[in-house]
Formats: sequence, C-alpha cells, structure tokens
Amino acid sequence: MISGAMMLSLFVNLVIMGLIFWLIWWFIDYVGVPEPFHRVLKVVVGLVALIFLINILLSLGGTPLFRWGPVR
Repeated sequence: MISGAMMLSLFVNLVIMGLIFWLIWWFIDYVGVPEPFHRVLKVVVGLVALIFLINILLSLGGTPLFRWGPVR
C-alpha cells in the first residue's frame, strides 16, 4: 500500500531530479558543444532520465530496477 508520506517524498524526489536534468540539458545547450557530441550528450541525458523514471515506476510496484540504498 502506498502512503501519503511516500507519495509526498516521491513527488519531491521527482521535482528535484527534474530540476537537475533540466539544468544539465540547459548547460549542454549553453556550452555549445559541436553537433555530433551535442546529440550524443542529449541522448545520454535522456536515457539516464528514462532509466530513473522507470526505476521509480517499478519501485511503486515493489521491485525497483536499481536499489540506491543498502540491501536489506
């Protein structure tokens, strides 16, 4: 069962990680990396964000893709 405190924590976690990914995305555009590397960096950032979101969705079901804390 999902509690209200867990949902609030999840929401705060998603907002913070969204800000971090947005800052990384902005920094890649700001620096002005040449074109082949620019696209590769954006794909890598997008894949990391996608894996993070998949991990959060799977953890709601009880079996996360990666466990960040100590194994119990």
